[in-house]
Formats: sequence, C-alpha cells, structure tokens
Amino acid sequence: MFRGSEQVRAGVLTPAQLRSSAWQRLFPDVYACASLPITHHRRARAVARLLLPGAVLSGRSAAVLWGADAAARDDPVECTLAPDRRCGAVRGVLVSRRHLPDDAVVQRHGVLVTTPLRTALDLARTEPADEAVVRVDQFLQTGLVTLAELRAAAAGATGPGCRLVRRAVDRADGLAQSPQETRLRLLLQRTAFLQGPTASLRVVGGSEVLPFGWPAQRVPLEYDGVWHGEAQQVGKDRRRLNRLTAAGWTVVFVTAADLRDPAALVGRIWAALRTQRYV
Repeated sequence: MFRGSEQVRAGVLTPAQLRSSAWQRLFPDVYACASLPITHHRRARAVARLLLPGAVLSGRSAAVLWGADAAARDDPVECTLAPDRRCGAVRGVLVSRRHLPDDAVVQRHGVLVTTPLRTALDLARTEPADEAVVRVDQFLQTGLVTLAELRAAAAGATGPGCRLVRRAVDRADGLAQSPQETRLRLLLQRTAFLQGPTASLRVVGGSEVLPFGWPAQRVPLEYDGVWHGEAQQVGKDRRRLNRLTAAGWTVVFVTAADLRDPAALVGRIWAALRTQRYV
C-alpha cells in the first residue's frame, strides 16, 4: 500500500500507470497492488499510516487489529484525531476528535491503536444500547480484557457517554460465541416471564456445553448459525443432538429468522418449557 503522489514524484510510476488496472484505489491518493486481498485490517492500517499519519485506530477498527471479528471489509475505518488537527471528510473513514491519554494508545502492526481496555470502553459507547453489548461481548472473546477489569474501568469512567458505557458493560457477560447469541440472550432477558436462562450451560454430565438454557427443565437453547450447515459440522451436530435427546433434553434451535420474529420465538420456547413441566 502506498501514496500515489509520492510514487509519481519519485518517478516510480507515471500518472497513467497509477490509473492502470495494476493498482486499486483504497482512499484518495492511497493505492494497493491489485492482487492484494483487501480486508478491514489492511484498510485501517492504510488510513493510520498513509491517509492520516498519526491517527489512532479506535472503536471497531482497533478491535480488528486486536484480533476481533468486529468489522466487515468495507465498514468505515474508525480512528481518533486530536481536536486541533484539521481533516476533511473522507468516504469510508469515521473520525472522532478527542484527547487520548498516553496510556490509552500503543503501537500495533506499525500503527497507533487504542489499548484493549480503551477499545472495549469505546465499543461500549455504541448506540443503540443492544449493539454496544454485542460488541463488548465479542471483544471479550479475545481474552485481552476480562469482564472484571472492564467493569472496574467503566465504574470509574467520567464524561460524555459514561452512563452508556456502564450500562453496556453491566449487561455484557463475555460468554457468547457469536453476536447473534448475545442478541438472543438480550431478547430473553427482556422476556420477564421466562425467568432468565442459565448461561454457559453444561448438560449430559458436563460432556456438552451450550450457550444457555433452563437446566431444571432440560431445555437448552442453541443458535444455529450458517456454519452449522457446513459438511464437516452437520455430522457432529446430529450426534450431539442424539446424545441430548437420549438424555431427555429438548433443544430449541434458534436462527437469524427467529430473531426477526421474537414473539414467535418466545412462544416456541415457552411451549418447550411447558412440555418439560416448567409451569
């Protein structure tokens, strides 16, 4: 990845060569080899190294550099600049202006990025509130920050958005294996009459672990993502379902379509619980 104007001035490329199919334009005057696979990770580094040198990657872009699957390829690159630095709007870049303390910034992969703890706190500022919890849960899966550390930092947070941060961190649990599992958990927590499922449920003598469910009624929930349909996973899932069924458990599978129809989903869960003598 390189600055086009610099290569033209150095005589490495002509303007016509720069416009050829050998290169792909990432941002104004920022190019990459056409054969280079472009990810959010690379786009973020291009912003911090070339487009806005000295910018600190933050939010979801910082989370990506720390190893979280927090942003898609073409999602806006999130970065932070000092309030007095001038910068015009750039498509595909989301700039926040604030002073970051020295202990909140480190260098990673050759660019400046917020520390794991600061990154998690920034993710907790996301709106709407449920999405903040989703992002915090997702980042906690990296293991770079513990929930206890994050809650302690959130308790001491001050300034704009501190209440949003504390609320999101209080609702996070760091146990979900996917964003959709967090969304499912938040939905169930809002359904008072279901009395909240147990998280990280161990079933069949501890040999199986499911995200959550009602152990007394032997009703676990499992989010059935796209990856469950992959050939190598189908057989494993079927064998596990057979073991659970043989042990008297009624598994309620949840899909993305179910989350779009929460009333029907809650009704299906309630029916399973009634069958297992929940009420």
